[in-house]
Amino acid sequence: MNQQLLSQLSAAIGTATQQPCELQRATAVGGGDINESYRLEAAGGASYFLKLNDERHHAMFVAEAAGLAALAATDTLRVPHPIAHGVAAGRSYLVLEHLHLSSRGDARLLGERLAALHRNTSARFGFEHDNFIGTTPQPNGWKEDWIDFWREQRLGFQLRLAEENGFGGKLQNSGARLLDALPAFFEGYTPQPSLLHGDLWGGNHAYLADGTPAIFDPATYYGDRECDLAMTELFGGYPADFYAGYRTAWPLHSGYADRRDLYNLYHVFNHANLFGGGYARQAEQTMLRLLAGKR
Repeated sequence: MNQQLLSQLSAAIGTATQQPCELQRATAVGGGDINESYRLEAAGGASYFLKLNDERHHAMFVAEAAGLAALAATDTLRVPHPIAHGVAAGRSYLVLEHLHLSSRGDARLLGERLAALHRNTSARFGFEHDNFIGTTPQPNGWKEDWIDFWREQRLGFQLRLAEENGFGGKLQNSGARLLDALPAFFEGYTPQPSLLHGDLWGGNHAYLADGTPAIFDPATYYGDRECDLAMTELFGGYPADFYAGYRTAWPLHSGYADRRDLYNLYHVFNHANLFGGGYARQAEQTMLRLLAGKR
């Protein structure tokens, strides 16, 4: 990392914290595939977590900071507090509180506190601004009706991106049929607008040294709480204690299993639009399975 960038980050942190900051060292941290990540160490022993990307991705960091702030305001799950974001030396950046994290901790407490997070609700579905799921824009315009929101701003949006990316034919035909069939998945079930993490796969949670759970890298909005639960099952699942803790704190509707793949389809589509054809085939197979179950 060049000295110009380090100096500008020092100034930004100093302004945000209203304390002098002299960054002395930046150590690369692995684990992400979208941003460069560093641990920043300052004179006096303070440390920070830094995300860097191209200048054109600054809006992504603005949205992430807003999402983290919304999650932190609920006082339910620990998140790294956003400190500063902006553009410096031709790079966009987000500076966060540095948390010492581990993969081991109290999974049951994670489930209980996720349920507590979800009890923070809104009158409508959406969020105060659009954000991103990975690097893909995620529209969050307010909607009174959840089915309309999911049709237009989640599955429909990803289907339109897929068509732009060359995924047409059967995938688009199945997608149109599924959008028409959405009401069948919600018979006897009326979701409420819960505050969601929005991108809760296994890599976006960890634990502090005392076992306290933490979540990060959100794509926050108000939606059906089942969306967060569904994504925890998409890439390998969370520990059994997590699900037990959640269901004890707030049992799930009996139809959750029918909607799980419907909600995870959004993320499969997003992976297809970001990474290519294998995920498009998975999306097509998932849609056919969902449609067969609702005939």
